[in-house]
Amino acid sequence: MAKDEIYPLLPLRDIVVYPYMVVPLFVGRDKSKAALDYAIEEKSLVFLVTQKNPQVNEPSEKDLHQVGTIGSVIQLIRMPDGTAKVLIEGLRRARITNVVSKDPYFSAQIEEIEEEKLKTAEGEALIRSIRECFETYIKLNKNIPPEVLLTVSNIDDPVQFAFMVVAQINLKLSDRQTLLEVDGVKNRLERVLELIQAEIEILEVERKIRTRVKRQMEKNQREYYLNEQMQAIQKELGERDEFKADIQELEKRINEKSLSAEARKKAKSELRKLKMMSPMSAEATVTRNYLDWLLGLPWHGEEDSSLIDVAYAESVLNNEHYGLEKIKQRFLEHLAIMHLSERARSPILCLVGPPGVGKTSLAKSIARALKRKFMRISLGGVRDEAEIRGHRRTYIGAMPGRLIQSMKKAGTMNPVLLLDEIDKMAQDFRGDPSSALLEVLDPEQNAAFSDHFLEVGYDLSKVIFIATANQLGPVPRPLLDRMELIELNSYTEVEKLQIAKKHLVAKQMKAHGLKTNQVTFSDAALKDMILYFTRESGVRDLERLIASAIRKSATQIVRSKEKVKSVRVTNTQVKKYFGAAKFRHGRIEKESQIGIVSGLAWTELGGALLTVEAIAMPGTGKLTITGQLGEVMQESAQAALSYVRANSKPFQMDPNFYKKLDIHIHVPEGAIPKDGPSAGITMASAIVSAILKYPIHAEVAMTGEITLSGQVLPIGGLREKLMAAIRGGIRKVLIPYENESSLQEVPKQITSKLVIVPIKQFNQVLDECLKVPKGQQILLSKKSTRNTHAKELDV
Repeated sequence: MAKDEIYPLLPLRDIVVYPYMVVPLFVGRDKSKAALDYAIEEKSLVFLVTQKNPQVNEPSEKDLHQVGTIGSVIQLIRMPDGTAKVLIEGLRRARITNVVSKDPYFSAQIEEIEEEKLKTAEGEALIRSIRECFETYIKLNKNIPPEVLLTVSNIDDPVQFAFMVVAQINLKLSDRQTLLEVDGVKNRLERVLELIQAEIEILEVERKIRTRVKRQMEKNQREYYLNEQMQAIQKELGERDEFKADIQELEKRINEKSLSAEARKKAKSELRKLKMMSPMSAEATVTRNYLDWLLGLPWHGEEDSSLIDVAYAESVLNNEHYGLEKIKQRFLEHLAIMHLSERARSPILCLVGPPGVGKTSLAKSIARALKRKFMRISLGGVRDEAEIRGHRRTYIGAMPGRLIQSMKKAGTMNPVLLLDEIDKMAQDFRGDPSSALLEVLDPEQNAAFSDHFLEVGYDLSKVIFIATANQLGPVPRPLLDRMELIELNSYTEVEKLQIAKKHLVAKQMKAHGLKTNQVTFSDAALKDMILYFTRESGVRDLERLIASAIRKSATQIVRSKEKVKSVRVTNTQVKKYFGAAKFRHGRIEKESQIGIVSGLAWTELGGALLTVEAIAMPGTGKLTITGQLGEVMQESAQAALSYVRANSKPFQMDPNFYKKLDIHIHVPEGAIPKDGPSAGITMASAIVSAILKYPIHAEVAMTGEITLSGQVLPIGGLREKLMAAIRGGIRKVLIPYENESSLQEVPKQITSKLVIVPIKQFNQVLDECLKVPKGQQILLSKKSTRNTHAKELDV
């Protein structure tokens, strides 16, 4: 170490002075100027040390770093404003050992730091590496002139080389001070190499960023230039003026449309974007399409007349639909509520029934009755949620969902919207459309329906939603909970006849362009077509058959060369046109027989007369059941046999008959699967008849489930079963006692043709149907109370 010397101290801000550096400094603090004055007068050196915090204006000893540089004042120029500009050359490193004085300037006892010698080979390798890196650094940093590289390359002293290189690198103040404090030339050179390599990596990243930005700017400038040229060409062609006119038209529509606050804000925002776009850009097309959809929808005030005329609505429904009294009444009740209260919510109905019973046409009639627009959305096979909610605008070709599309087509906020075949929806990886309908069919939520394409809430609360379904099983429970279910039963033959006479014939005559008197139908012809050529719950097949008869009649008129002016279709003509009957209906047996009983069954196509046969033969008590019966029906047969065995004594049977006789129960038409519990009393009656050898009255039919205690339980499909009984020539029908209340829903034209006997216990069944020889009696029971719909029949 060199001997300690006392030098005036000059605190520095934002700069570190290294040995061998010549730097200009601007000095303004009084103590610093006093230190320079002393150095000039006494021709003394100065000690240059950096402050720890540049913001401190009057530093103390603790605010200064300990290691600095001894420097020589080369030139001092005093400025007019009182400050001084001084040129100083750094000489050697040193550290403060003691601060001698603080006034009028800092003076400190300084200890010079001697630099150790560096091994030749090791030093040369470090210097060569730094020189190569420094050359790369200069190529990347255009702010350093190339002459600096030549100057640095000519330096042989490792100490001077390190300080000259680091002086040119862009480093933090803390890194510069740390480098000055590093002891040992080798350590300092290694630190310089690390710092310059780090700076090179940063510069390479900056170069990549600059290149990318430049490329993007060139692309933008090119597009701007081309757009300017395009605009100039369009201006000459008048297209730009047309685009401006379109924007003005959109702005006018936005101001005139009664949009919601949210929709108006969105529309204005999209219009501002459109103004700044090129008319030829893809984004402009998407934005324009969005605004067209938004402004094309009906908004507040765009509604059909809300005046409710209940009498007119009733006349429309009666003129266009025969029967369906319960459904008409329900709808007229709601119209009355809407007439009395403007706040009444629109109904959300679900019409459930077999195909062809008029669900869709009824919805159309409701729209006409209300004088509102009718829109239909077919949901059969829909499996994508976007079909309901629409696609987001980020997708190419995005569109709103079917609901919004239908609202735009309707042009009014309160149409009648039919959601057809709601039970035929499916779901897959694209989503569940039935879940999307939960919001649509919820009166609490559909006032702000969210479509992915619109991105604003849309009011569906004034829409009358009517859904249709053939079955309720596939419809999710939460969706069913949001709708009022109204069931449409299959039509009776009488109703089908009236529908054909009042609606179907006239409709097909008009569709074929014929006059009403050119082709006419007799009632007998229509009845034969209903009974023997169609088997359905609705009237679609009947309508097709009527259309076919009209075409055949028209052909007959043309072939006669107009000698025949009109054709009347009779039952004879029906056989001529369509040949032999396609369907046969169950008919009663001509005579009462042992072990043969007429039962009543329900199918999707209506009711059916079902014959149950039983025979008892010598055997070991085996029970055989045939006729392709389901598990429930087989269990009913077993329950019937068990009841008969348990009551063999009251029935005057051999108590051990089940050991001596085999019983075979058969239901004809074995190719048709059959199931259900309602044939229980029918099979029990057949077993009793077969064992006792007493016949069953041929004109009696029955339906009901039997229990092991002999109770007769209620069944379903009573209306259709009674229709089948009339069709088959039955005169008396035995039904469960608990189904007596259901007779109120059966038309009088059906009940008036039958003797209907409610039954509580099975022994009453035998009293009504079993033909016991005179002078014999197997049971003592009270006769069942018959209904008053028909005269008592002694059969």
